[in-house]
Parts: sequence; structure tokens; C-alpha cells
Amino acid sequence: MALAFDLQDFLIRARVLKLYRQALRVTRRAPVDARGELRTTIRQEMENSRDCNDGQKIRYLLSEGRERLKRVDEMLDMQGHPE
Repeated sequence: MALAFDLQDFLIRARVLKLYRQALRVTRRAPVDARGELRTTIRQEMENSRDCNDGQKIRYLLSEGRERLKRVDEMLDMQGHPE
């Protein structure tokens, strides 16, 4: 049975998936021995919030996720792992 999404749900879902894909792309720049753990952490963070239906909380989590991803990206830059 397919779930019925309204436009807002569809847009939020697209943003969540975009953040997840961006996070996985950043892991490619991490040291080889840390990639698996980083991917596992990203996946677990997404799974922990999978059943959240509160739009305000989802927007907060997206914002927090983007900030955390930005910090990881900057950290990798400082460590000399270019894009």
C-alpha cells in the first residue's frame, strides 16, 4: 500500500534524502579506516528520527544535520582531505 504524501511532506522528504546523500558523499573524503564508522553513525542518526512526524522538529533536525555536516566537511578540509 502506498503512503499518501501532501506536497509539504514530499518536499521535506526530498530535503531529508538530499542531506543523507550529501553526508554519504562527504564520507568519501574521510580516511579509509574511518569511513565505515562515519557511514554507520550517519545511518543511525537518520534511523533514530525516521518516525518523527512533527514538522517543526523535522525542520530543526534538518538544520542541525546541515550544521553538523558543515563541521565535518570543514574538519576534513583542515586535515588535508580535499574534495
